[in-house]
Amino acid sequence: MQACIPLTKILGDGDIVVLLTPVVAPVQPDVSESNDPFESFGRALAARHPWIRHVPYTSRNGMTSTHVGFIKRAKIVVFVISGPPSPGQSSQVEIGLMARMVGEKRPQIIVACQNVHDLGLMEANFPTVVQLPGYLPSDLQVAASVLFGEATTTGTTGLDVQSLMMEPKFWPSESWDGLNVGPVQELWNQCLPDQFHLEKFPLQSLLQRDGYAMHFVVRLPENREVVGFCATYTTFVDREGERLIGSLAMIIVKPAYRRRGIGLSLYEHAIRQLKRIRGVDRIQLGSTFPRLLSGIPAASASEGWFQRRGWKMDGQAPGRGQDICDWILKIDDWPSGGLSAASAGLNFRQCTFDDFNSIADFVEKESARKDYTGWYDQYMNLANDGRISDIVLGLEHSEIVASALIYTPNEVSSLAQDLPWARTIGSDVGGVACICIADENPAMKTSKDTVMVRLLDACVTILREQGMNRVFLDAVKGGYEGFQSIGFQKWAIYRDLWQSV
Repeated sequence: MQACIPLTKILGDGDIVVLLTPVVAPVQPDVSESNDPFESFGRALAARHPWIRHVPYTSRNGMTSTHVGFIKRAKIVVFVISGPPSPGQSSQVEIGLMARMVGEKRPQIIVACQNVHDLGLMEANFPTVVQLPGYLPSDLQVAASVLFGEATTTGTTGLDVQSLMMEPKFWPSESWDGLNVGPVQELWNQCLPDQFHLEKFPLQSLLQRDGYAMHFVVRLPENREVVGFCATYTTFVDREGERLIGSLAMIIVKPAYRRRGIGLSLYEHAIRQLKRIRGVDRIQLGSTFPRLLSGIPAASASEGWFQRRGWKMDGQAPGRGQDICDWILKIDDWPSGGLSAASAGLNFRQCTFDDFNSIADFVEKESARKDYTGWYDQYMNLANDGRISDIVLGLEHSEIVASALIYTPNEVSSLAQDLPWARTIGSDVGGVACICIADENPAMKTSKDTVMVRLLDACVTILREQGMNRVFLDAVKGGYEGFQSIGFQKWAIYRDLWQSV
């Protein structure tokens, strides 16, 4: 039995039990004059403890101030979930989580009128769950008996009441030592779409980053099999080296073990660890560099899972689910003469060491203003590696107004190692990344769109000369119609999600 059942152990005279039930249609509308199928449940509880306050809730309105007021006066909250949400409605599980937050340390019992795995209740990790086959009056009578410790054997409905008690399992997260990447790579390829599959060595290279990578696993206790994995990184925001962004880069769980709380255990452990690191002032989903995924894949099941964890995806502000897109271009689709429309005073070339200070200042300013976390480091890494010519500049009358980084899959540059997808697509795929355009520079007379096209043209031309047949454009926000109009095709779409700490 779980800690707060039977209720008689913790209830005294006058202690209020709040019963929150969904507004649903009766299962048997002809057997009762009441339209609320849970009214009989309230009566059954009140027969055992008179201080029951039965308050219905709706999926449309969720928790209102009325519910909050009742919960704040309660000793215990009993929250009933009748089933999964209808299209366009809030999940009753989400409303239950909200009631749990409002109740703070008050005991909460979930009464689920459907299989808990179908509802996703085990991953929500409620402390006490009672599972019923439905919400017939006979089912609810058994639930009342269970809650007050009266039912210890098979009930009149044929239900084994012990089987109604669902004990959530705690899955301890362990730090991953990185010694054997095989099980993680197998799990990775099981869980991700084909386009994101990786061989062992590239995955190991991405994961093993001493000093700023922390990864965690969940193992089965009986055989130590890895059934869950979580990757996290920390990245410096700027050249000062004091502010960090914590990246929750990946959570994957073996399909046969999903909806058991493994993902939630990894998520909560990873968030706690990232928040403990001095200097971390933001948590993001996805990663900056190395780039596993730029965010959570759009239109995936992950969206709903993270929304239930409190992540906003309305797209109304930075970090709230705006689209990020990876693009692919066949160079043969690019005009042979380029797209270099004439623009007085605007020219493009590869960077030299004489440009080092100017490009450092430009990128730091633009990446900070536009929230391009980690980009400054990538520019400086290329310069420090002696690959400063991999920086392409756009200048207007000798002033830098645009820049981008290029790479090919066969290079040993830090950028090529941090961005795996171009080389995964093919050995003839070059990449363009970290595009900065000073669109608010009063000295810039040329439109941002023209500068973007000219900059891309310069990058495509260089990559073509280096033997590339395709170009991969990494993590771009917006500009869908523009990129498609010049031959690019979408390769992947993600949601940009982050929260301040």
